Amino acid sequence: MKAKATTGRESELWTLLNQAQHAAIRASETELRQLGVPQMHAEVLMIVKGEDGPVTPAEISRSLFREPHTISGLLTRMEKQGLVKRVRDLQRKNMVRIAITDKGEKAYRKLSDVSAITSIMSCLSSREQESLKDTLLKLRHRALEELRMRQPLPYP
Repeated sequence: MKAKATTGRESELWTLLNQAQHAAIRASETELRQLGVPQMHAEVLMIVKGEDGPVTPAEISRSLFREPHTISGLLTRMEKQGLVKRVRDLQRKNMVRIAITDKGEKAYRKLSDVSAITSIMSCLSSREQESLKDTLLKLRHRALEELRMRQPLPYP
């Protein structure tokens, strides 16, 4: 079965979604740079903190839609900076998990100082934020179906 052509409305929504995402990221990157926390480090720290326990590099890779080798290099740099550490899984000896260090905790706490995120999101009421969350989850679910990704993302 052949897919339908994209409508003008779908293209407009897609463009707006991309513009909103890119503008919000640039606004937060500006503040993160001033705090000394690069955007990708912040994203990894949020994923690691968002889970109950240490996460695997593969889970981080899937969450950020990045290739495993890209995440491996990023984790190596973050480990050298003392933000995270690799921990052997006691049940599965060949498995490595990523845990946040004290220095990583301090960097994570700085993320709450990024007012751009709060400022941007505050233009929406609580109801609109919940509606946006539901809509984004639905869009993410459908996009993952398109990619044929069956494993759930660990965050959020």
